[in-house]
Amino acid sequence: MQRKLVVGNWKMHGSRPANAELLAALLGARPFGADVAVCVPFVYLNETAATLAGSDIRWGAQDVSAHEQGAYTGEVSAAMLAECGCRFVIVGHSERRAYHAEGDALVAQKAQAALARGVTPVVCVGETLAEREAGETEDVVKRQLSVVIHQLAHCAAEMVVAYEPVWAIGTGRTASDEQAAEAIGYLRRLVGEGWGAEAADGVRILYGGSVTPGNIAGLMAKGDIDGALVGGASLDPDKFAAIVRYWA
Repeated sequence: MQRKLVVGNWKMHGSRPANAELLAALLGARPFGADVAVCVPFVYLNETAATLAGSDIRWGAQDVSAHEQGAYTGEVSAAMLAECGCRFVIVGHSERRAYHAEGDALVAQKAQAALARGVTPVVCVGETLAEREAGETEDVVKRQLSVVIHQLAHCAAEMVVAYEPVWAIGTGRTASDEQAAEAIGYLRRLVGEGWGAEAADGVRILYGGSVTPGNIAGLMAKGDIDGALVGGASLDPDKFAAIVRYWA
C-alpha cells in the first residue's frame, strides 16, 4: 500500500522571512505520517531546496512550460525545475485554466514534459459549481483527464491526480465526503479503463479544495482518497502539520 501524499500549494504567497519561518516550523513538526511536499513560487525554489535539503520534505513548482527550451519569454522548463531538485509540479490547476486559458491538451503536454525530466506532475481536474449543479461533474473530469491518459501512455504510476472542485477552492466550501469519494472513485475507474487495473491501483489521487485540520479525517475516511492538495492551510505550519499528522 502506498503512503499517502500531502502537497502544499503556496500559490502567489511568500517572502523570504515568511518562507524561512514557515519551512523551519514544518521541519520542526516532523515526523509526519505521510509523504509531504510544498509547491512554491519559482523565485523561491532554490532557497526552499537549500532549506529542505537532507530532509524528507520534498519541494516542487506550481507550473511548467510544455516546451523544452526556446524563445518563450517568462516560461520555465521541466529541465530547469529538475535542476532545482523539484520532485513535483502542479499542472492544470483551475486558476491556470481560468486565468490563463489553459486547455486540456496543453495540460497534458505540460504533464508529459515534466515526466520526461523525472518531475512528477500533479494533474488537477475539477468542475465548476454550474457544472456540478447541471450534473456534468463526470463529463467534465473525464474530458480533462482523458487527454492526459492518452498523452502519457502507460505512465500512470509516475503521476499524481488531484480532484479539486473549482467551487471549493479558496471559498471555505468543501465537497462532502461522499462527493469527493464519488468523484475520485470515478477518476480511478477512468485510469483503469485507460491503463489497466494495476495502473488504477498505483496512481495516487488526492482531494483538494479548502482542506483543513477539521475536515481531513472525514474526507480520508472514505479510503479511496490518497491524500490532499492543500492551499491556504499550507501557509500555516500548525494547520499543515495537523493535516499531515492525520496519518501518524
